[in-house]
Amino acid sequence: MNMAESFQFDLCAPGASVPAARGVSASALRGTDRRDVAMARHVSWRAGGCADRVYAPADRADLVAFMTSLAPDEPVLMIGLGSNLLVRDGGFRGTVVLLHGVLSALSLEVPAGNPGAGPVALRVEAGVACPKVARFAAMHGLEGAEFLAGIPGTMGGALAMNAGCYGAQTWERVARVTLLARSGAVVDAGPDAFDVDYRHVVLNAQQGAVLGEDRWFLEAVLHMDAGDGARSRARIKEFLSRRIATQPLQQPNAGSVFRNPPGDHAARLIEHCGLKGLRVGGAEVSRKHANFIVNCGGASAADIESLIDEVQARVRDASGVDLVREVRIVGEPAGAQPQRLIEEARR
Repeated sequence: MNMAESFQFDLCAPGASVPAARGVSASALRGTDRRDVAMARHVSWRAGGCADRVYAPADRADLVAFMTSLAPDEPVLMIGLGSNLLVRDGGFRGTVVLLHGVLSALSLEVPAGNPGAGPVALRVEAGVACPKVARFAAMHGLEGAEFLAGIPGTMGGALAMNAGCYGAQTWERVARVTLLARSGAVVDAGPDAFDVDYRHVVLNAQQGAVLGEDRWFLEAVLHMDAGDGARSRARIKEFLSRRIATQPLQQPNAGSVFRNPPGDHAARLIEHCGLKGLRVGGAEVSRKHANFIVNCGGASAADIESLIDEVQARVRDASGVDLVREVRIVGEPAGAQPQRLIEEARR
């Protein structure tokens, strides 16, 4: 699904251009800037409220300029394809930045100091969809990126959460990354600057002190293995066939809702509790894959969040396992904005 690529805004209230702050004039910014935008059109669950402001930068330089224009205390949420994300019905009190279709560069990386060795890595900007990375690598006879075909988000999200599937994880392939700090500074860092684990990526204490708490991934260089493109394409086809057979791709969803506990699978625990088909409003635990919650039509963000909480509680009561959410939930409850705006956001 591609909610953000065309940057067509569904407005919760009459939209208007937003003046820049901190010394950057509105005319200096080249992106699309709107107020009161329905986030239901920009997240894969197709539910939730409105963001106070949504900015679609024209390119990377415009993104950097925009970040320097923001007030220091402005909440910022950067999204790619809007998977793995739920915006509550009351909306997001801050600025959302759309990256998919903007940070879209994808190229071969020639080893520094040894150009004769040929490309053994990929340079990928944060807005590139993960399946595109997998296909690009295979087309150029590189192996190691096939698992990315099964991740329904962008590279920025995969880096932020160490996304993975089919036995592989994103940070196993990261050679270096480029970060955008809240100040607008652009900084390169290696894997040793981060503490990385299963679905967990944070700057270590030393680097966090340098860059501050707010920073986002702009791009990554991924090391690959020289190999057989045909074999790589066959693996991608196999992964996609498996995904189609086991996941509810025809209904709005956000991928896996919970992390797998050590030595077990969240889907097994949920199914063991008999929760497939459990519904709250328009939200349902998928009958095809128990670790997916689908929007059956008209689900509110509150429906989805309530169902997440109910599944957690029932699994905890039955097994003693406290499932940890993999999806990110942001924003305010429904009372934070008029019901009229909530209804518009659902359409």
